[in-house]
Amino acid sequence: MPIRIIHSGLQAYEQSWQAMQEYTSTRDDCSEDQIWIVEHPPVYTQGLNGKSEHLLYPDPSIPIVQTDRGGQITYHGPGQIILYVLIDLKRGKLGVRALVSLLEQAIVDFLSRYDIQAYADPDAPGVYVDGRKIASLGLKIRKQKSYHGLAFNFDMDLTPFKAINPCGLIDMQMVQFKELVDATSTPLFSQAALELAQILADLVEQSITQNSGENSAKQQEDAPSA
Repeated sequence: MPIRIIHSGLQAYEQSWQAMQEYTSTRDDCSEDQIWIVEHPPVYTQGLNGKSEHLLYPDPSIPIVQTDRGGQITYHGPGQIILYVLIDLKRGKLGVRALVSLLEQAIVDFLSRYDIQAYADPDAPGVYVDGRKIASLGLKIRKQKSYHGLAFNFDMDLTPFKAINPCGLIDMQMVQFKELVDATSTPLFSQAALELAQILADLVEQSITQNSGENSAKQQEDAPSA
């Protein structure tokens, strides 16, 4: 079953969050997996494990939302590509760590198309370029189904990050795609978002297909001979 990519546009964080919860709560074994492309107005989000000490001196005009994803505090704002991944992990035989790795790999692959060398850090989930963080991850798993996802700094105001320890990482510097490419080669936000979403969808689908094939092979091996 192919993953459906949905453009949700600029949307309040709470609206997206509620919609993800509703879809996850009501979906069944036949419901399609989806990736939502979203952009949020300025907002800080605090994860389930969030510590107040990482909220340094935030702008009082930017709301803070206590959410149900994993991880510490981060910032979302216009010009940041958000991909929410609503995947049935049980059906796809995907582990949580495997999904995290696919999210990271999608960003690394996207950046490589623009000759940007990026990497994931196993000790601090996300994607980095020369020690600066360009993408953050956070997931919620409910009944073996995922929601939330990744935030990729594309072309945005990074100033609000200075008021927090992003993802609980002290002195972590943030970077965005716009700073790393020539202005003449920068794609439009909508084009980049779709390109990244398609890379991620392809990676997840390939992993699910591979897992399905391995399971079928194992079943044949385990089948009793006549």
